[in-house]
Amino acid sequence: MFLKRLISGVVLLLILLLFNYLGGTALFLLMAALSLKGLYEFYNATGIAKKKALLLTGFIFGLIYSLCLYFRNFLSYDPKLPVIICFLIVAGAVFVFAFPKYTATELFTTFFGMAYTVVTLQFVYLTRELSFGRWVVWLIYISSWGCDTCAYCAGRLFGKHKLAPVLSPHKSVEGAIGGVLGSSLIGALYGLACANFTDLTFDLVWIFAIVCGVGAIISQIGDLTASGIKRNFNIKDYGRLIPGHGGVLDRFDSVIITAPIIYYLALFML
Repeated sequence: MFLKRLISGVVLLLILLLFNYLGGTALFLLMAALSLKGLYEFYNATGIAKKKALLLTGFIFGLIYSLCLYFRNFLSYDPKLPVIICFLIVAGAVFVFAFPKYTATELFTTFFGMAYTVVTLQFVYLTRELSFGRWVVWLIYISSWGCDTCAYCAGRLFGKHKLAPVLSPHKSVEGAIGGVLGSSLIGALYGLACANFTDLTFDLVWIFAIVCGVGAIISQIGDLTASGIKRNFNIKDYGRLIPGHGGVLDRFDSVIITAPIIYYLALFML
């Protein structure tokens, strides 16, 4: 099990290294595929996958939202909010005209699922598209997966106080603090490397340390949110796409909520 998890993790990392390096269309297609797969995993876990009209509505607008992001430079306005509003209206129409076939909870879940997966995960692509995105995009992974690794090590060594005893009994306060500090340290080292080997002129060490520290806090919320959803619906994993890890949402549970934060922090601080 450990070997399978290790091998698939290395393969995933290599794929991300390649696509994040390429950026542009290649990264867009990867993020679109992952976000739509994540959307299906969410709908399958919550039972929306059995509600064909709601499932179809979510997928159509997930695809429209992704395409609008890709072609946004050809438009005279930001398409994200209009697409989300149209999605809300159409999903509401499906609910109304099929009433009482679908419940209000299913309507809310359909809308939340698209925002939770497609909207958030596409911020990886949007971050990479920034003028300095080829360097900043890696802060998303440092804040999420770097935090996860550091939190695990700190928790094993120093963990005594439970962070969320009911939801995730193995996570500790000490582990959470270690994850934030570890991510900040990795971010600072990465900032030092970027300062020495790139033409970026910002004070990258402190900026990257702060961004990764904030991102690490958010990533742990994302991790626990995904765990809470699984607990509510009595599932172990969202899927089986990544051997030893589970589905897209199992592996990217912290990335999807961290990516938007890193994007806006980068806009604000760089």
